[in-house]
Amino acid sequence: MQNCFKQISAGLHTLCIFRGLLADPAVKALLALADAGPAEKPGCYAAFAEALYRRNPNWSQYLLNAVMEDENVYMLRRAEGKPIDPVVEECAAEELAFLQRLAQLEPELVKSAVGFEGFLPRWQTEELDFPAVYADRLAHIAERGYGIFARYTTFIIRDGVLAPVKHPDAISLASLSGYQQERQAVISNTLALAEGRPAANVLLYGDAGTGKSSTVKAVANEYSSRGLRLIELKKNQLHQIPHLVDRLTKNPLKFILFIDDLSFTRNDDDFAALKAILEGSVSARANNLAIYATSNRRHLIKESFSDREGDDIHRGDTMEELISLSDRFGLTITFQKPKKQLYLDIVHSLARRYGVALDEKELDLQAEAFAIQRGGRSPRAARQFIENLAARGTESTRIRGVRGYDAF
Repeated sequence: MQNCFKQISAGLHTLCIFRGLLADPAVKALLALADAGPAEKPGCYAAFAEALYRRNPNWSQYLLNAVMEDENVYMLRRAEGKPIDPVVEECAAEELAFLQRLAQLEPELVKSAVGFEGFLPRWQTEELDFPAVYADRLAHIAERGYGIFARYTTFIIRDGVLAPVKHPDAISLASLSGYQQERQAVISNTLALAEGRPAANVLLYGDAGTGKSSTVKAVANEYSSRGLRLIELKKNQLHQIPHLVDRLTKNPLKFILFIDDLSFTRNDDDFAALKAILEGSVSARANNLAIYATSNRRHLIKESFSDREGDDIHRGDTMEELISLSDRFGLTITFQKPKKQLYLDIVHSLARRYGVALDEKELDLQAEAFAIQRGGRSPRAARQFIENLAARGTESTRIRGVRGYDAF
């Protein structure tokens, strides 16, 4: 029975193309179990099962997912359309065959080899064709991605490193009301990006609460199955975009670099960084990505009267430089605060979605009062209003402080 552990250890230790799997928690725990002495094996067995249970108690599926998500030289060359040497092909085929056999590892066999008489947890297995599934992934790599991009669709920059957002905002286009024309312009540009056609950098500007950020996130969610990924950056991370481009330019997926609530001061160093990116410097733009930014400011610059009355001899040129950044976006879409009818249309749409049953005139009256309390009409105010009604019940809910209504 100990021959089982020798084979597992030898097979894992000699992985070449899929060597990255050794960092996977369950694979790492299995290797530790195979290499452990007799006294340590029961504990190592339990550690393997615990690592497995954290994601999937089916060992066959777990290992297959790990193989699909592994970012290795073989997959990278296939993704970039480069020829692969026959010795590399042979290595990939042999390792996939070994991993398929490993995925059939039955708990009863391992428990027998451990030789522990007490209880040890079990796991599930099933027959899976690793080479066939892997070949299918390579054939559809432009839609499904590889490595970290195969498992996640939304990312941020943390400590200078691309990090996945494990629980991104799941907002959908179907959940957004109003602004169909504005949203369609974003959708059309995003579809061009996803389909490999020329796509513009996009600036969504307008009043707060009008759904600019929600539109970007919803569009990214809608087309993630077509190979679209969203990377959100903060303004002070703009200087990292050239590094991101170098990493992403050969990736078969498409990327939106999303900058939310963008604005600059006059002497902001990040202003020059974004300007260079939008103007398409040598290393700043790739065909598989576009920058989407939102802002409450049309010209993105926080101006003061002193800026306009300064002592710069060429003040006109300076001001033109400051206010023209937004013109470097290929597509600018304006989201204005909704008029009364559009606001109420959004309220009615949300009320139907949330199952709020209230007389239409009463609903409109309360919605208008709520908007006054929130500083004006907006899709955000409409959603907050309906969510309050849904949470507290429509019949007894009233607004106080505005024309005599009771409090929520």
